[in-house]
Amino acid sequence: MTMPKRDTYTPDSLLAVAVEVFNERGYDGTSMEHLSQAAGISKSSIYHHVRGKEELLSRAVGRALEGLFGVLDESGATTGRAVDRLEYVTRRCTDVLVEELPYVTLLLRVRGNTGTERRAMERRREFDQRVAALLKAAVAEGDLRADVEPRLATRLLFGMINSVVEWYRPDGRGAAQGEQVADAVVRLAFDGLRIPPGARP
Repeated sequence: MTMPKRDTYTPDSLLAVAVEVFNERGYDGTSMEHLSQAAGISKSSIYHHVRGKEELLSRAVGRALEGLFGVLDESGATTGRAVDRLEYVTRRCTDVLVEELPYVTLLLRVRGNTGTERRAMERRREFDQRVAALLKAAVAEGDLRADVEPRLATRLLFGMINSVVEWYRPDGRGAAQGEQVADAVVRLAFDGLRIPPGARP
């Protein structure tokens, strides 16, 4: 992948190119030379913005994690019954994935080969634990079925959400398509997890 040569690069535009190359070649398979060729600038110009490719990786996965953890601080995730908060988190995490697709894709592909990757994986585990606690609370409140272990249910739920990176490609219709994806994820997940009102103890 070679992009047209540009006279100036901002940190954000350089990061966008780096993420594209990381996702295409894999982080371990990407050299500074690959990044230089993709950006159409010299390696010394890249070093003007960052110390190296691991800093680019750190910024990229940090952007994805910031988006996901930000969801947990939104009012829809912090007030109301646990099941409603969990449904809100599910919808908004799908939104973040669609909006930040290249960055979340990269986050989901890190394998722990560097300090940056290990820290990112630890943060992902922390996120999963917080969602699992929310699911467990919804079970305790009698709104979700109790015959599926909360940690397993969380993994299955986010397995469905995370699989979106493997097939979703924006097609020009913008947010509307992303909303359709989020609607489908919520509907499929919670139709199976919710206890119907008439069946509650």
